[in-house]
Amino acid sequence: MNGRELVDLLPAELVASAEEGRDVEGLRAEVEEWLAQARRSLEETGELPPEMVSEGQAIYQRLVTTPIRDDFPYSEPSTWEGIVAEVPALADPQPYGTIPAGYEERVLGGWLGRAAGCLLGKPVEGWPRSRIEGYLRAARIDELVDYLPRVGDKRSEWHISFTGACKGEVNGMLRDDDLDYTVAGLMLLERHGARLTPADAGRFWLEYFPYHQVYTAERAAYRNLIDGLVPPATACRYNPYREWIGAQIRADAFGYVCPGAPGAAARLAYHDAALSHTGNGIYGEMWAAATIAAAFTARSPREAVQAGLEYVPRRSRFAEMVRDCLVWGETEATWEGAWRRLESKYGRYHSVHTLNNAGVVVLALLYGGGDLARTVGLAVRGGWDTDCNGATAGSVIGVWLGAERLSRHLVEPLHDRLRTALAGLPELRFSELAARTGKVARQLVATAAGTGAGTGGGQAG
Repeated sequence: MNGRELVDLLPAELVASAEEGRDVEGLRAEVEEWLAQARRSLEETGELPPEMVSEGQAIYQRLVTTPIRDDFPYSEPSTWEGIVAEVPALADPQPYGTIPAGYEERVLGGWLGRAAGCLLGKPVEGWPRSRIEGYLRAARIDELVDYLPRVGDKRSEWHISFTGACKGEVNGMLRDDDLDYTVAGLMLLERHGARLTPADAGRFWLEYFPYHQVYTAERAAYRNLIDGLVPPATACRYNPYREWIGAQIRADAFGYVCPGAPGAAARLAYHDAALSHTGNGIYGEMWAAATIAAAFTARSPREAVQAGLEYVPRRSRFAEMVRDCLVWGETEATWEGAWRRLESKYGRYHSVHTLNNAGVVVLALLYGGGDLARTVGLAVRGGWDTDCNGATAGSVIGVWLGAERLSRHLVEPLHDRLRTALAGLPELRFSELAARTGKVARQLVATAAGTGAGTGGGQAG
């Protein structure tokens, strides 16, 4: 760990440890003093002396090993055993459900909904909601239900530099990590099936992902893999991003292959998430996978959200956030009112944290009226990690509706094409991915039934 990296990681770790309930206030002054000295050294010499690096590393270790406060009101385990203790329903082997009629069409809906939602949010990725609202006013848009038009020229504050995601420009799905990870999840299931482990996911990353195409927690885990660490240590060492959204955006394939079986989806998702995340970062992936699985049989998007909640530790901040959103969905007459409640309580988290962004997804599903365009539009309009939120909301509603009932103006410009950054896979077809997903799902069901067919046998976990 070099000095420049520590200058970025230490303040982020101070925040992350405090959010997890660690009593780090006594270390704040020490962190700030070290940062001031380190920045002066970098400015003057361009590097940090070895003794300063060692001091920074020691401070970092004290942060992450500081005990949880006695008055911290949450219980947020990261081990499977700890999670099962909080979610007893996961203790027993989870069935993989049954394959419903029209299953592949529903799965294709998930893939296409995910891509459309991601692409709609891509031009405004990272924008706060206030800036998005300004863009919509400039574009004279009252309801966001289509790809964003361009506003102004290159000198305009609304200028969008890249092409391929604005209205009239979409010609297939652009490469994006939100879809790279969905493909990766499918390939992991094709290779390992129910026996998938975090170590399997790590080996896959090293084989298929370029280092500079993974970010935050995933990059930290990737670096730890290169350094010879194994899960769960890969999620913990120098990783202040361990509760950010990265795992949640990797959930979808695990939900797709478990139609109507949210417990099985959550169980599979855990083994992917634990490579790079802890606590609420893990719960985000488990919840998203379970919600997608539940969407195959749920009577409404709200029911799918509630089903996903059943597989998250009840005393966690994540579960509290979902419960809050469900209450606001009943007590607030408008999405605007509910979003303001979300922003008031969870807006303090980083713009790519799991908690606030998952809340945007929940509210989009609750207020989207069972329509793809309205749902992903609200997910993007909520701000923060707009492409990730549009993608997850689009995946859930896409499965719930099925491909034939999706908003045509959003999915037709995708032209059944997906570009990826995975090594050797520059372009894929959504129709083929849906067919492959169906094959894995049928193998899992058959294996669980003891027929011997499938991708490794046994129950996940």
